[in-house]
Amino acid sequence: MIKASLILLLVGLALSLPVAAVLAITGYILSENFAFIPMTAAAGTVMWSHSNDFILIAAPMFIMMGELMHRSGVSERLFSALSPWFAKVPGQLIHTNIASSAVFAATSGSSLATAATIGTVAVPNMDKGGYNRPLFLGSIAAGGTLGILIPPSINMIIYSVLSHTSVVDLYAAGFIPGFLLALLFSGIVLISVLLVPSLVRGDRTEGSLWAARISGLPHLLPPLGLFLVVVGSIYAGLATPTEAAALGLMATFGLVALNGQLSLPVVLRAIEGTVRTTCMIMLIVLAAFFLNLVMVSIGLVEAITSSILSIGWPPLGMLLAIIGFYLVLGCFMETISMMIATTPIVVPVIVGLGYDPVWWGIIFVILIEAALITPPVGLNLYIVQGVRTSGSIGDLFKGALPFLIAMLCMIGLLILFPGLALWLPEFLNPN
Repeated sequence: MIKASLILLLVGLALSLPVAAVLAITGYILSENFAFIPMTAAAGTVMWSHSNDFILIAAPMFIMMGELMHRSGVSERLFSALSPWFAKVPGQLIHTNIASSAVFAATSGSSLATAATIGTVAVPNMDKGGYNRPLFLGSIAAGGTLGILIPPSINMIIYSVLSHTSVVDLYAAGFIPGFLLALLFSGIVLISVLLVPSLVRGDRTEGSLWAARISGLPHLLPPLGLFLVVVGSIYAGLATPTEAAALGLMATFGLVALNGQLSLPVVLRAIEGTVRTTCMIMLIVLAAFFLNLVMVSIGLVEAITSSILSIGWPPLGMLLAIIGFYLVLGCFMETISMMIATTPIVVPVIVGLGYDPVWWGIIFVILIEAALITPPVGLNLYIVQGVRTSGSIGDLFKGALPFLIAMLCMIGLLILFPGLALWLPEFLNPN
């Protein structure tokens, strides 16, 4: 039964069928052949009840925030405001790419939106500044992945629903690893530049640095304000994550209006992008819930968990094997699909090994980040290549490698020091 399920999933994905269809068909076949009572009659009830899940309502609002921010001109001003602060650091604009991505991630919740938005601003400066193309482009693709690790995060919402963990705890757990990973990215760049100075031979600084730094500070306030509205309202106890998403969306509309960018075409394009992305995610989520119901009903989840745990490997060895599995899977599977298809199966194994599901959620998100910059299916690589419009995507494949190493180092740190993820949730919620 386990082998049949895996074969069904893998064959469907190999045929490039829509992921939602593959999950639903697999659930239907398992239900008809292995369930004591066919579960297809419950499909409508399952999908309707989960489509009304209050926490999932936050996802389209965060998506629309990213769509509006992408069109509001905030990213250009953010990039210009941060650049003078790195003027004395070798690789100035590459560090600016990473810092801008980290700040934008704290308002977007989406890796793809972060990569597209910062890429649109940063790429024109690449050749003008004489930067090494692979390293420069790789920093944008990798920086974009911070959109799902630094709160708010759409992927963390989906993980929380599938794993029955607290999204508030996940958001708190993502703070320190998220900003630490951004520092690791900058550290990789700094080491590379110090070892090979020719990578950034175009670094130039003009005019008064402090005048530029101070004049740019007001442009840092809008993303900071949105971050405080969304995340601050959650931890101040003023709003649930879904209510905070609504507040953030209202604040984003106000910000776009203040920038003079609020118009009917902008709103319509933002709505269209939001509907497209939300429909894709929700179809997969609902199909996954149906498949999960069938697997639980026929005992498949318990059988898989027992089979894996019966191997007898020590918890650390099993954990490393699961991480290796995801690194390979991320090369060939789209990230949302990977998260939704595997979370109901893997989380019980992780808990059975004695690990915290919130801690694993952060490692899982970093593994998904790695999948976003791992060829041949790394979506962020293609997003940045699309912004670039010319040149070989091989530059991006090469440039992403150092940042992938930084992600693996971050996973290693979380294994050695779980408190990096768990300290803040425990501090904010001691009970």
